[in-house]
Amino acid sequence: MGAHTVAFTTSAGKVEEAKSLGADEVIISTDPESLAAWAGRFDVIVNTVSASQNLVMYANLLKREGTLVMLGAGPELHTWPPSMMLSYKRRSIAGSMIGGIKETQEMLEFCAKHDIVADIEMIGMEDIEQAYERILRGQVKYRAVIDMMTLAPALERHSG
Repeated sequence: MGAHTVAFTTSAGKVEEAKSLGADEVIISTDPESLAAWAGRFDVIVNTVSASQNLVMYANLLKREGTLVMLGAGPELHTWPPSMMLSYKRRSIAGSMIGGIKETQEMLEFCAKHDIVADIEMIGMEDIEQAYERILRGQVKYRAVIDMMTLAPALERHSG
């Protein structure tokens, strides 16, 4: 879509991977010097992380009238920026859980047109407990997706 994209990661080991996925640049969010160099430079930050975070850090990276869009949802509270940090530079924090059917269809069509696909790990129903444990340990790359073709055989094995 022509935007200059910057990815955030906590790990230096993920910089090249982020670039291979399309990021123009990568910020290591645990590096104070890297963050300081980007202070006040973002129009929009789209945050998809579902873990608890210090949002003060992201708010500081926004330009005047910049917006932090929260898409990730998790059970823990975030550390929110003080109101003056937002209002002084007319910064905003917005959020959304999901688009409606129309928006979802538009997104899928856009992805199909531009050959955008998701990196996933396909698992069978019989592997769901192991996959869940791996997710908790941070060992599943991106997303674990259940192959629904394995649902009926798994139900048959457990109902008999």
